[in-house]
Amino acid sequence: MAKGGWIVLAAALGVSLAGCEPAGTAAGNAELEVLGATESWIQSGDYVLHFNALKTDQLDPDIASNYNIVRSRNRAMLNVSILRQEPNGAMTAVPGNVTATAVNLTGQLKNLLIREIREGAAIYYIAETPIVSGESLIFTVDAIPESEDEAIRVRFQKQFYVEQ
Repeated sequence: MAKGGWIVLAAALGVSLAGCEPAGTAAGNAELEVLGATESWIQSGDYVLHFNALKTDQLDPDIASNYNIVRSRNRAMLNVSILRQEPNGAMTAVPGNVTATAVNLTGQLKNLLIREIREGAAIYYIAETPIVSGESLIFTVDAIPESEDEAIRVRFQKQFYVEQ
């Protein structure tokens, strides 16, 4: 990937990694309410979990190719990043154990195979799943930052539209 390519990937995936102030509403670790599509992060202690889902045809073709992501209007991609807030306020990407599932509104479970992508200081956890037009998925993500025992859990909903 070209130098600075991870910045393009982060922008495409809706994640900011360096010196950022989180831009969503914080939610407690124990809350299991389903967050809406406008929410993109939660904070738990010193950690911020960024998450989003998008159709893979929205990715730049070169970025998708570099990371073996299938670009399609009928595929969704989950993206998760774990950041630790340092004492000086800076945010640092940290590795962890990330698992996720997605369920559509008819109760169909879509197991998500998470894979880690590292590019410089950035660490992403991504998974892909097929979608149909109008499908609404409720994602449940559990992320355990390295050297921690408790998971940060988030549930959020995203509806996907497939143009014909």
